[in-house]
Amino acid sequence: MIDERKRILIGNERAKLAANSVDRLATACVAAGFIAPAVSGVSAVGGYSLSLGIVLSTITWLSTAFVLHLGARHILGKLEP
Repeated sequence: MIDERKRILIGNERAKLAANSVDRLATACVAAGFIAPAVSGVSAVGGYSLSLGIVLSTITWLSTAFVLHLGARHILGKLEP
């Protein structure tokens, strides 16, 4: 009985650790895809033009972040009571 409870608790903690890691990766994708281009655009010398490449890159990074965040939520959904 106690061994089963320990197994569940350990499994839950491992799932939470994995979900947190995936969510931190999603946050890094937001930084790469949105924050970095925004900061470089504000601090650009001689003007800043919004190119199609930057827009597509930002959309890709933000979409990746969203999918990773959903993956982290899915992992947390597997926690046992």
